[in-house]
Amino acid sequence: MAKIITAGGAGFIGSHLTDKLIEQGHEVIVIDNLYNGKKENVNSKATFYEEDICDFDKIRPLFDGVDYVFHLAAIPRVPFSMENPGLTTKVNVLGSVNVFKASAEAGVKRVIFASSSSVYGGSSEVALTEDMPTNPLSPYALQKLTGEKFAQLFTKIYNIPIVTLRYFNVFGPRIDFNSDYSLVIGKFLKLNKQGKPLTIFGDGEQTRGFSYIDDTVSANIKAMESDKLKGGEVINVGNEKSYSVNYLAELIGGKKEYLPVRAGDALHSKSNIDKAKELLGWEPKVSFEEGVKRTKEWFEKVSNS
Repeated sequence: MAKIITAGGAGFIGSHLTDKLIEQGHEVIVIDNLYNGKKENVNSKATFYEEDICDFDKIRPLFDGVDYVFHLAAIPRVPFSMENPGLTTKVNVLGSVNVFKASAEAGVKRVIFASSSSVYGGSSEVALTEDMPTNPLSPYALQKLTGEKFAQLFTKIYNIPIVTLRYFNVFGPRIDFNSDYSLVIGKFLKLNKQGKPLTIFGDGEQTRGFSYIDDTVSANIKAMESDKLKGGEVINVGNEKSYSVNYLAELIGGKKEYLPVRAGDALHSKSNIDKAKELLGWEPKVSFEEGVKRTKEWFEKVSNS
């Protein structure tokens, strides 16, 4: 079994990934400063270090002897990056460079970097492919694209294979529903519980290729294990089907309230996953409706406890 670091392993996606890796018998080190992550999310069988990826000297020794690194540590959310471009650039760009450099110096076998479909930018009715032009519309999107470029550069000049996975609207249990910047599913669940109308920006016909957490975790593990990857690849991890915000609101239930469109938000987002099928042998298994059902059940449990 391998020795693995999950940077951001106390977060939503990182904690689920950590759980799965430990279930498979791997030794996992979690690095997280708990800015977004939660201590209670960290698997008790993982070794936890409350450190900031922006502090290279503190995190560097933790990488010695590590086989694989999953870099999910970031300050996510488009609106927050619009209001805090400096802070988010420091964490999402400098922090990524630090993780890549530490991995290179320690001789890690492979790094899997979590990027975002937001790098594609504006409206597109067609399924997005990795070779399409990128057009970041927010600091967060630009930061993630910059991370991708550093990943490819480090692969070339430091001989450290770094693979980028572009996530499309990941959701599921442990999603953040308390933040003003939470994903739409988390926000809808909270509003519905409070008996408030579901707030929708724009007309609600904007679509997303939502990806359930179990499928996203599976893609990460396959990216670690695949013998078809050399480093520098960029691979979409999403759903070939897309669903409107209005449809999501119907699944959650309750009244709706429409607000003005938010700056930086893409209108449509749907993933072409041919590359993931070819290089990872991966495609999503959990339907959108089933994923929403599981997320609602988890939310009911935690909100009533």
